[in-house]
Parts: sequence; structure tokens; C-alpha cells
Amino acid sequence: MVLDDLVAYSDHLRPRSSTLTCRLLPWKGPLGIVKIDPGLKAKCPRVALGCVSAEVEARETSPALEEELRACEEKILRLGEPRAVLESSAILATRAGYKALGKDPARYRGSAEALIRRIIAGKGMPRIHAVVDIINIVSVESRLPIGLYDLAHVQGDITFRAGRAGETYKGIGKYDLNLEGLPLFADELGPHGSATSDSERTMVTPATRQVLAILVSFGGTENLERYCERLQSLLAKHASGKNSQRTLV
Repeated sequence: MVLDDLVAYSDHLRPRSSTLTCRLLPWKGPLGIVKIDPGLKAKCPRVALGCVSAEVEARETSPALEEELRACEEKILRLGEPRAVLESSAILATRAGYKALGKDPARYRGSAEALIRRIIAGKGMPRIHAVVDIINIVSVESRLPIGLYDLAHVQGDITFRAGRAGETYKGIGKYDLNLEGLPLFADELGPHGSATSDSERTMVTPATRQVLAILVSFGGTENLERYCERLQSLLAKHASGKNSQRTLV
């Protein structure tokens, strides 16, 4: 999940058996195709996506999931030099990808880096609901940004591409985000998520029944399948995840 959105997610939500196909091609998922734009691929040749879809229940964070969240945070904080995690290969590859697309990674951080910085600062990960919390755990563990989308609000195929001049969307609970140069996901209605901050249009709420999570790796496919499988496992355990699919693009 994309960290800039997380506290806003919390405010916004107040009252108011798996299969695998491993291929580096566009993925035909439950409701459409996920593909990488050739222009983005030319600038970031090692970019790869890990896609996980599932039927879920976005219920409150359970005590068992709370234990998983605390263990994830403590694993970072117990390191001799926690800030060294910010120089991991996955985070460095994300920064390099942003630079290649013309976006300053110090101003627009990948969501995994933003989450880890929050943990190091002693703020911990926000507790939103089971599905978002699981995404955050896997993002921190993998050091990869993860987009999370309610498939009921996605229309048609999804393309991972660079944002174009003049493109914006309303971030979750906040202002319009300048998308130019940002690595983002767009469906037939336009951009709806990115490796930095997702939109309100496709956000996951307690009413969500089917999700698509997309792990973004600018450093290739190494360990990508493993973290997709980890995500499926946590969804099944803590969010009644079922009828799940995963693949690499």
C-alpha cells in the first residue's frame, strides 16, 4: 500500500486456494489485463510487476495480525543500523526508476521507503484494516511499493506507465497529486494509483470484496514470486482470502 495515503485512509474509513502462472507478459486477470507500457520499459528495462488478486474481507485488524505488524516493525528496529535498510537494493532500484522517468525520488518516495522511514522514526505502521495492513507488511518485508485496488472500481485493462503532463488524481483523503513522470497505473478511465500514492477512486474499504495488489520491482523478478506468495498466504490467514491468483508481468 502506498504510505502517503495511510493516515488519510484511516480517517476516510471512519463511519462513514491459489494458482500461479509465471510469465513476463501482460496478465489476463479476473476483470482485465495488466501490462507494462513499452515507453516505461525502455527507460526502466528491469521493471517487473507481481500481481495478486483475491476475494477478501477487509475487516478490522485482529490480535493475530497485530502481532504480525509488531514483529515486522521490531525486525527493522532491532537491526544494528536500521537506516541501512534504506540503501537496500530494492529501494535503490526504485529511486533509480523514478530518476529515469524524471521524478525526484527524494520528493516523491516509493511507498515501501516511506513506510520504512516511518518505522525508523518510531511512528510505526498505521492500523487501517486487515487488507491494507497485510499490504504494508509485505511492502516492508520486500522493500517494494505495492498498489492496492478494489476491482469493483477498476474499469478495463490496467497499464503501468509514466504519468503525462497535466495528469492528476485525488489522493486518498488529500489534495490532487501531480502525476507527470510518476510511475502509475491507469485503466480505461485514467490514472488510479502509483508506486507513491493511490487514488480515492479505487481505494479498498470495508465494503470491498475483490482486490488486486501489484508489487512494483524496478530491479527485476528476483524474489518477486516469493513475496506474491507471502501476500496470498497472509490474505488467506487474516482476511479470508480465497480464489486467489498470482503472476509476474
